[in-house]
Amino acid sequence: MTRKAIFDTFRNILGRGFRPSEVDAIDSAIDCATGDDEACEKLVRAARLKPGSQAFELIKRFEGCASLRPDGLIEAYPDPGTGGAPWTIGWGATGADIGPGTVWTQEQCDARLAEDVARHAAEVAEALGDTPTSQSEFDALVSFHYNTGAIRRATLTAKHQSGDRLGAAEEFARWNRAGGRVLKGLVRRRQAEARVYASGLA
Repeated sequence: MTRKAIFDTFRNILGRGFRPSEVDAIDSAIDCATGDDEACEKLVRAARLKPGSQAFELIKRFEGCASLRPDGLIEAYPDPGTGGAPWTIGWGATGADIGPGTVWTQEQCDARLAEDVARHAAEVAEALGDTPTSQSEFDALVSFHYNTGAIRRATLTAKHQSGDRLGAAEEFARWNRAGGRVLKGLVRRRQAEARVYASGLA
């Protein structure tokens, strides 16, 4: 059976298309089944580390679902640091499909949140590799990466991987700027993420 046939079969069973995160997971499963050890390891990491309730709570608290219109729809708004791009909608969603004039329903915002959190969580799990990580630490790192996209380059990640959890917790505070300015909202977010991260320390 070809890869396309496998995807078509599951589309028929589900009665819908796939989210990008689902495509990645199925691709990895197929690759693993054909003997790709790296794909198998990726599946194991993804199964071990899943975003928990604290990740969603942090993201929802600080992203909000802003710009609700009188008609009940939600519209995109400019980045507070730049006054323009990246344009954001719903629970902090950005991308090429979002710009001035983009309008979504609440259901679209919620579906995009689930998809985006799953994608960011997979990236965090991949960046951490086999590093022992508690649920609280993982949730804080998912929120951090969701907001900054910096999990692969942050000193925070390197300190976590080296076992320096206290040093890693202190690193959150460094990521408090947007457009070159310190933003109070980012200061509060980093403090909250650091608290969640540190709550997983023995």
